[in-house]
Amino acid sequence: MMINCVTIDDEPLARECITNYVREIDFLRLTASVNNPIALSQIESKEKVDLIFLDIQMPVMNGIDFLKSTSNHPMVIITTAFPSYALEGYQLDVLDYLLKPITFSRFFQAVHKAREYFILRQSSNGNTTPQPEESFFIKCEHKYEKLYFSDILFVQAMQNYVIIHTTRGRYTTLLYLKNVAENLSDKNFIRVHKSYLVAIDKVETIHDHEITIQGHRIPISRNYKEMVLKKIIKDRLWKK
Repeated sequence: MMINCVTIDDEPLARECITNYVREIDFLRLTASVNNPIALSQIESKEKVDLIFLDIQMPVMNGIDFLKSTSNHPMVIITTAFPSYALEGYQLDVLDYLLKPITFSRFFQAVHKAREYFILRQSSNGNTTPQPEESFFIKCEHKYEKLYFSDILFVQAMQNYVIIHTTRGRYTTLLYLKNVAENLSDKNFIRVHKSYLVAIDKVETIHDHEITIQGHRIPISRNYKEMVLKKIIKDRLWKK
């Protein structure tokens, strides 16, 4: 699942900030970055836009006027330095309201809200076929943590518990690696070592008996190497 998004802001540095944040989120794809909302119609004529990061105060047309002028716009997350517009924004059905300077953690929270709403809206409109659950819960000490399958980088076994490494951080829970493997899709995850499971689409390099994923070096055991190479590389290797 990929969400196509557009950032609309007259400040180049503000657009650059959102652009850099979008690059860190694997389910977001930046379709365009423009300085006024009037350009949106031209963008939408070429490809579908699912989410807008919208500034309020812009010289050609401000964000609030734009929202009032359109009845069927994509999901909207407002990005502004002015908190006074918050109530009016929410009355116009925006998903979230981010105050500048925007931190990545606050941005991350907002786009995950957009992701959940996007999935819910697609399901209610009947636009998608039934999919496996996108998320699950694990118990970490005295609380339950919600994780997304698409965020998992790899899972590491440590005696009678596992560490689930994700794009958001690492989570430790009392499970065996076998239990985790039974709940992960064979299509998307693969066992590379008696103590490691990895997300196939997160693998960056395979060198000798080692895999690299976002700076993490994960061992490949001799017993698994042939299967790992076959499943991860398949027919995607370019040859002379």
